[in-house]
Amino acid sequence: MTERLEIKAALTVDDTGEITGLAWPFGSPDRVGDVIEKGAFTAPTSVPMLFAHDQRDTIGVWDQITETAEGLTVKGRLLVDDVARAREVRAMIKAKAVTGLSIGFVTKSAKPRRNGRTITALDLHEISVVAVPCHPGAQITTIKAADGAAPVKENEMANEAVNELEAKADPVIEKKEFDALKARLDKIEAKANRPIAANNNHPAAENDNDERKAFRSYLRHGKDATELKALVVSNDARGGYLAPAEISSEFIRDLVEFSPMRALATVRQTAAPAVTLPKRIGRTNALWKGETQATTGSEPSFGQIELPVKEIGTLVDISNWLEEDAPAAEAEVRMSLAEDFGQKEDAAFVNGDGVLAPRGFMTADDIDVTLNGHAANLSADALISLMYAMPAGYRNRGTWAMSGTTLATIRKLKDGQGNYLWQPSYQAGQPETILGRPVVEMIDMPDIEADEFPIAFGDFATAYRIYDRLSGLSVFSNPYLLATEGLIRIHARHRVGGDVVQPKALRKLKMATS
Repeated sequence: MTERLEIKAALTVDDTGEITGLAWPFGSPDRVGDVIEKGAFTAPTSVPMLFAHDQRDTIGVWDQITETAEGLTVKGRLLVDDVARAREVRAMIKAKAVTGLSIGFVTKSAKPRRNGRTITALDLHEISVVAVPCHPGAQITTIKAADGAAPVKENEMANEAVNELEAKADPVIEKKEFDALKARLDKIEAKANRPIAANNNHPAAENDNDERKAFRSYLRHGKDATELKALVVSNDARGGYLAPAEISSEFIRDLVEFSPMRALATVRQTAAPAVTLPKRIGRTNALWKGETQATTGSEPSFGQIELPVKEIGTLVDISNWLEEDAPAAEAEVRMSLAEDFGQKEDAAFVNGDGVLAPRGFMTADDIDVTLNGHAANLSADALISLMYAMPAGYRNRGTWAMSGTTLATIRKLKDGQGNYLWQPSYQAGQPETILGRPVVEMIDMPDIEADEFPIAFGDFATAYRIYDRLSGLSVFSNPYLLATEGLIRIHARHRVGGDVVQPKALRKLKMATS
């Protein structure tokens, strides 16, 4: 899973110097529905104290981080003697303009829950002082002044003597610095008192688009903790990376390999649930005769091959949000279905059992076999014997079929004069050959092992027949079945039949002596 730094804001602060707080309370979700379990945190002995997750504003250090029954408790100190920004933050804390803590972390393990996630493992990178907490329960509980004064509980009034001393004390910052700070606080207060929007400042699927809004804000203003949190509302593994479609229209895909049976076999269309192929079993018997000699009759026998049409299918559920925010997602699902169906069909044409799937040519028991003469070492002579055991009509249209591993072994074989049996092609568009016939790599064929059949040779167009009941992959979407759950169900199915119709046109090599 791609790692990224997540931001969880939540805290309230009161003073300068030594601070003790609750960075994350256990047992309740934050404003976006995420819950962090006890035991999920992995942290070094100390982490930096930032302001609003800005790495340019390092204002102190957290040197005690402990998981308790209540939550993640932290203790740290502002570097007010060395960092000017730390003194400004101290003033904002005393003025109650900044009242929150925020954790910055990388998720290592999480599972989805209703309206959010349950995070079970994370790496803690930093804890920031912020104005708007993500979890309302994460607060600074006490703050001790740098001069060693007694801790002050948040929202508790200090005794009158202390208040009097503070009133008489000289200001800790110059008036010019204080005026600049006051102007900054006025802007923060104005933003906090903004009018309530039509959606009550709680976006939903029908009145906002969190992912696109956050993305536009990032392009205009840079990294912001609240907006960064909005970008990860959805589960990445279920489509969150796709939401801002303007980022990229390209999908990263795994390679899907096929056995190219449709390119070798004869493929036809049918409108019936099964195809019956008449088959001539015997031949006529013409004889030479004299002028007045009676003609001898022939009685050829006939049979038939029943080729049933099978069905393959699956379904995929995608969310309405993903469909709306990433239109390319449905096209990608359709592409994945086409690759999956193509791979499963070609695998069945090779190794299918003929029960639920079409029967493959490797499981057909009426195809002749040539013995290799050794259970483990491939024999060059056996390849020659296999090829010339075929009738000339099939041999002259024949194609070799084998796995890539077997093909690598054959490339090393030589004849008695030291010439490689594998002949590379020097003409564009022409395949490489073994003993003058083309080679096709089939991923579904077995490798060289005792009693296996790693190589097949023959006229596949004559030997194997494929019938499509449907002209292509049938895919349709049902937006109603799971509408109350916000999901669209995509159904995919295909009906196809396949079987060996002329076993004499193929021959297999068996790794055995008898």
